[in-house]
Amino acid sequence: MAAHRKPRQHPLTGPAARTAATLALAGAATATAFEGSGHAEPRLTPAQVKAKVDKLYQEAEVATEAYNGAKEKADDAQQAVTALQDEAARKADRLGSARNALGSIATAQYRTGGVAPALQLMLSSDPRRYLDDAAFQERAGDRTASAVAGVRRQLAELKRLHTAADSRLAELRARQAELKRQKETVTSKIESARALLARLTAEERQAYESEDGARTGAGTPGRASRSSASGAPVSAPAGLPAPSGRAAAAVAYAYGALGKPYVWGATGPSAFDCSGLTQAAWGAAGVSLPRTTYTQINSGARVSRSGLAPGDLVFFYSGISHVGLYVGGGQMIHAPHPGAPVRIAPIDQMPFAGATRPA
Repeated sequence: MAAHRKPRQHPLTGPAARTAATLALAGAATATAFEGSGHAEPRLTPAQVKAKVDKLYQEAEVATEAYNGAKEKADDAQQAVTALQDEAARKADRLGSARNALGSIATAQYRTGGVAPALQLMLSSDPRRYLDDAAFQERAGDRTASAVAGVRRQLAELKRLHTAADSRLAELRARQAELKRQKETVTSKIESARALLARLTAEERQAYESEDGARTGAGTPGRASRSSASGAPVSAPAGLPAPSGRAAAAVAYAYGALGKPYVWGATGPSAFDCSGLTQAAWGAAGVSLPRTTYTQINSGARVSRSGLAPGDLVFFYSGISHVGLYVGGGQMIHAPHPGAPVRIAPIDQMPFAGATRPA
């Protein structure tokens, strides 16, 4: 009876195995399909792209101002290191001369100091001359002691200079490392913004650029728009006059910069970032402003929004990361962001943070 028993199939072989494998493959394909759809990045609307790009540009500007501040401090540290190294080199030369003079004195003393003073007196053919010579040597000994003390002081000063130079050199390296970090941040934000804009169709990109131009003010009410900079100064729009000749000169410079490109870290004359433009404008008027937005806001008298006059610096965002030059009529001239040249814009397009009137 056992010989006629039907052989028992293993659960992983035969038709059952083929069926299970088919079902498993189908399930895996379904799972993969779901997984792929779960990770597929949804297409953003033009409005969403614009919002993300604006945010990236604003973050890039924060990093740009941090870069500008770090560069200013790195430049100061470099100048300090150079000055200390130059001073140390000069003192090292003087120390070498003093050491040579001291060595000559020591050699002369060694050559004449081998005989006891009493014996020299006894052997001298002219005791009076010897006594005169002895008095001279005593005075020479006083000068030697003074020379030794001078060399010691120079050694101590040289050591101090080397220590100070090493400290400023360490500071310089730290600033350079910070510069590198901020540069990488700026570059990353700008590249991300450009990648988002690249997703737009030609029509969507044109609409974005048109809206961006409208938002940043293509012109000033009551006067023709100026899209490129000829360098010729243009008067401020009719209305409130500039409070001083210097303010008027700063405004004229800003009008002359219209149409020039935004380049982060640039201070003119062919390209600007936001604080580089305001620094250059007031520099043309004979007023030295610091480099960054968060230091420029403290360089002058604070002005209320209702008291703004042409030439005032207007600041935006809670971190004071953007600045423009007020020109009247609720308008400013500013360097907006990469891809957008220096232009006129309403001051209410960004969160207002404060205003300053440089002296």
